[in-house]
Amino acid sequence: MRQSLQLRLGQQLTMTPQLQQAIRLLQLSSLDLQVEVQTILDSNLMLERSDEPQELPVRPETLAAQVAADTRAETEINPASTDATLPDELPVDSAWEDIYESYDGETRYSRGEDEDWDPYERYAGGGESLRDYLYWQMRLTPFNDRDMAIATAIIDAIDESGYLTLSLAEIGQGLRGEFAVTPAEVEAVLRQVQRFDPQGVGARTPAECLLLQLDVLPTDTPWLTEARRLVEQHLELLADHDFSTLMRRLKVSREALQAIVGLIQSLNPHPGASRSDAAPQYVVPDVLVYRQRAAWRVELNPESTPKVRINARYAALARQAGQSGDGACLRNHLQEARWFLKSLQNRNETLLKVATCIVERQREFLEKGDEHMKPLILRDIAEVLGMHESTISRVTTQKYMHTPRGLYELKYFFSSHVGTRDGGECSSTAIRAMIRKLIQAEDPGKPLSDDKIAKLLEAEGIQVARRTVAKYREAMAVPSSSDRKRLV
Repeated sequence: MRQSLQLRLGQQLTMTPQLQQAIRLLQLSSLDLQVEVQTILDSNLMLERSDEPQELPVRPETLAAQVAADTRAETEINPASTDATLPDELPVDSAWEDIYESYDGETRYSRGEDEDWDPYERYAGGGESLRDYLYWQMRLTPFNDRDMAIATAIIDAIDESGYLTLSLAEIGQGLRGEFAVTPAEVEAVLRQVQRFDPQGVGARTPAECLLLQLDVLPTDTPWLTEARRLVEQHLELLADHDFSTLMRRLKVSREALQAIVGLIQSLNPHPGASRSDAAPQYVVPDVLVYRQRAAWRVELNPESTPKVRINARYAALARQAGQSGDGACLRNHLQEARWFLKSLQNRNETLLKVATCIVERQREFLEKGDEHMKPLILRDIAEVLGMHESTISRVTTQKYMHTPRGLYELKYFFSSHVGTRDGGECSSTAIRAMIRKLIQAEDPGKPLSDDKIAKLLEAEGIQVARRTVAKYREAMAVPSSSDRKRLV
């Protein structure tokens, strides 16, 4: 094979570590960014938080002399400090009482002069789970050891909604390794568990769940007997909104059936949902939008923007250090810190530019509501700012904007469009708002079908098909017209 030299022209993008870091910071959410910043702070000694007091920079020789003086002073005060052995007890800068509260034998923990302190405040982040709550009630119930084991197996078979997921036979089979039980024994213990709070827990069917809640109501509750009969015999008719058949079967008037249905609707078909151990998730906005006089102002949220700076003392030491290994290490840390601050600044500037451009395009939405949302895609913002669509996509992912109308993700302002009769465009967000408005104003006894909603939108000049209306309605978690029918 003959060897030869050839000259070719081409373009190639080299992803340097600095560019990779800038792209990674651009797509991080505010919470992930705080974690990334803390990781950088732990690994780079040149960086520090700007909310901490900064010492004035000193010359390297002064710093070295100060370190040597501190070492001599420590040696003079404690000559044994130079030994390799450690004392049995090391001095600490906090006491036991500063971290753990002591119990004073009364009904509350002693906190000095703080009378409003709540001892359970620190545990308010996550609620108690349904299973733990049932275990607590089980231990308060006078069960013997045999019934306690059965009750434990029953509670283990209850899901998050409060329903029993296993049959009595399956629960009995699971206890065969300990002792043999009969379905009647499991049924008796189940009746005890079904008396626990929340009412309706341990039910095997929705009808049983509703009946358990009806059984604890006062006997003089209006329409209690009819409600129990409806749940026992005609719950399928109620689910199908067949009110005419219900009135005929129960032999009641429309007003009476309305009161019976109202009593059933006051019950909770998912009793376990009220007990959740999931901690609440809070969203911190990245951008703040507010109206000042006649203009809209856009600014970054200072609470979510990391406050990081370069330590002046170590930066001066790195500039004055020689060519030794320590000096090279300090200069590398300083260069990495500068690149990180530059990438962080680029992220903030890009986020502010994109948010400002979105506010300019969606001014009518901020002033009038969802029905005035304009069609907007990533390409529109990219062309205005001279950026790539992928950059706009990274900036708007998991970033939130706080406006006078509420908190929205930046992705919310982007939507497809539907043609209008006059040749214009209408965003899908505006169409969903119109559909929601029509449904809210409909007659509960005769709800609007998807075809009727499409015709009403067409009368407004918006050309949308029935299947598109159904898709938007399902996206908003709105039931169909038959499921929205109410007894009036």
